[in-house]
Amino acid sequence: MSGMNGEENEMGENLDRLNTNLAKMEELSKRMVAAISAREPADAGLQGPGQDLYLKAGTAYMREMMTNPAKLMEQQVQYWGQTLTHFLEAQQELAKGHLAAPEDDTPDDRRFTNPMWKTHPYFNFIKQQYLISSAAIEKAVSELDTLDDKDKKRVEFFSKQIIDLFSPTNYLATNPDALERAVETDGLSLVQGLENLVRDIESHHGEVLPTLADPNAFKVGENIGTTEGAVVFRNRMMELIQYAPTTEKVHKTPLVIFPPWINKFYILDLKAQNSLIRWVVDQGYTLFVVSWKNPDETYADVAMETYVEEGYLEAIRVAREITGEKQVNAIGYCIAGTTLSLTLAYLKKKGDRSVKSATFFTTLTDFSNQGEFSVFLEDDFVDAIERQVADEGILDSYYMSKTFSFLRANDLVYGPAVRSYMMGEAPPAFDLLYWNGDSTNLPGTMAMQYLRGLCQGNGLAGEGFEVLGETVHLSEVTVPVCAIACETDHIAAWKDSFRGVVQMGSKDKTFILSESGHIAGIVNPPSKKKYGHYTNPDVSGAPEAWLEAASYHEGSWWPRWETWLKKRSGTQIKARVPGESGYDVLAPAPGTYVLAKTNS
Repeated sequence: MSGMNGEENEMGENLDRLNTNLAKMEELSKRMVAAISAREPADAGLQGPGQDLYLKAGTAYMREMMTNPAKLMEQQVQYWGQTLTHFLEAQQELAKGHLAAPEDDTPDDRRFTNPMWKTHPYFNFIKQQYLISSAAIEKAVSELDTLDDKDKKRVEFFSKQIIDLFSPTNYLATNPDALERAVETDGLSLVQGLENLVRDIESHHGEVLPTLADPNAFKVGENIGTTEGAVVFRNRMMELIQYAPTTEKVHKTPLVIFPPWINKFYILDLKAQNSLIRWVVDQGYTLFVVSWKNPDETYADVAMETYVEEGYLEAIRVAREITGEKQVNAIGYCIAGTTLSLTLAYLKKKGDRSVKSATFFTTLTDFSNQGEFSVFLEDDFVDAIERQVADEGILDSYYMSKTFSFLRANDLVYGPAVRSYMMGEAPPAFDLLYWNGDSTNLPGTMAMQYLRGLCQGNGLAGEGFEVLGETVHLSEVTVPVCAIACETDHIAAWKDSFRGVVQMGSKDKTFILSESGHIAGIVNPPSKKKYGHYTNPDVSGAPEAWLEAASYHEGSWWPRWETWLKKRSGTQIKARVPGESGYDVLAPAPGTYVLAKTNS
């Protein structure tokens, strides 16, 4: 009797907890409604492709239906056959009295790792029907023969976005992990998930974008971005950091790194174990790194030329004056590499030999094809961005973050949303994802020059791009160059990066292809022994031919590149210390610009 009373008490306590959690959910729901209602109307062009793309896709499908009905009927029959076959197999198992799923030979998918997706008849049926339907949609879209290549690529991309959105893992009733967690916690996981959702909606002014990393786990300058150095120069565009030496002697020629101003520079200095900045200093180089200011609406008229004149040329000048050297070696990462190439072509026009060699990390200079990112570079999106920057003066970092996230939606949107909103998990303490969330705005004028003149117009590799009164061309980049691209880069596809390097006028060219993507392929220290790389001294012709003849090497490309750099960096001299060469220390690294979430 006492046992029954104990069970009844436990059930009562569980019910009380459940009712309490349901009451919390009701309160949170009211907050969520209030947060969503505060959302400002957004330009429809920033939310998805224009209606003309859907019209073209529908017209192409109808045209094929009229001209080749047999092909469409074959697609439908194949889809119906697979769907009905699986339905009958599931029915047969149940008819035999087996509460089990039929045989499942679907490929592995990170979304469906819970064993119940294979063993439970309900979840297995949902999964297999989803995968069959997804494959049928992808096949139908891929066989739309009457669309031109650009439109077809966009239809394929946005169809995949819709397919990924409707994955059963994204919905509570069809996600076994979320349901199990809700039962185990008496609904607490759902309360915590709703709290996470409300927090994200409130912090993004009514928009839903999952927080990828614990915002309180890191502090720049304390547990990331800690390599010792000092700000030795500052203007309205950037702070220039000179890093303290860790060797008694250094190479004469200083090195200047120009990071992209879409994010902050400390991606190259997350922690000592994977810091490229720390590693370069340890190899015996006088290193300068630019930390760009995060612009607000007062920077609306800042152009690409401003970055060249007040950023690149000033950083090069100051580095030369501090070290007493006539030349520097330079590195440009992503958009900063593109702008470095503009700067080099400009210096060539002016007969200025201030840059001895250039290294490009994941850099596009020929924009005739921009890989997956090209789907966002048609007029429907770019016109909307132009309207937005005309109103606000800047391209808000939110739009860039959202765009980059949806290029990898399962990894950067839906997966984190499931863990946060349905499982009730707190965002992880992950330094790389923390940096990813610490993004920056772009000045309106500069953003449109980049999108119209370079991305759409391909001016640098085409008819030329105007910089400070000079029309410059990619062929005018004539200094020795070393380009590092990344094999699975979804932002700067390696083949497109390669094509740009081929068109440079340099006689001395090196191209290295790292395994992995846009960030992990670059932040790949030798100590990890993780991603390998490919080399081929013949930097010409087609990228496919280059790779076919390339040699594969285990481990990081960093030492190989440093061997290349060393040959162009002069003899060893006594190490230089920040503040000892006429430029005072203005602030300790990582500086003031990088610490500000929003600069005024």
